[in-house]
Amino acid sequence: MDLIELFLLGLLVVCGITTCLTKNLLVSLVIYMAYSVIMSIVWVLLQAPDLAITEAAVGAGVSSVLLFVTLKKLRDIRKKAEDEEKNNL
Repeated sequence: MDLIELFLLGLLVVCGITTCLTKNLLVSLVIYMAYSVIMSIVWVLLQAPDLAITEAAVGAGVSSVLLFVTLKKLRDIRKKAEDEEKNNL
């Protein structure tokens, strides 16, 4: 195994563990995107460009956008609940 492949494998492990252990959802999402990008690079190194394109498009693209939208909606719901609670006091 090449040194680059071992380095990327280590980055994948670190990104996976950090994504699970991070308490801030936005930071976790950014690390998840980095994981997907690194994984697509690994697929290119393994000479599987079709999987690399799919990983980049779905993993780092579509999934991340959907998670960003979900995170935004969750923050809006929390803010609305806090505002209603303040108004009730």
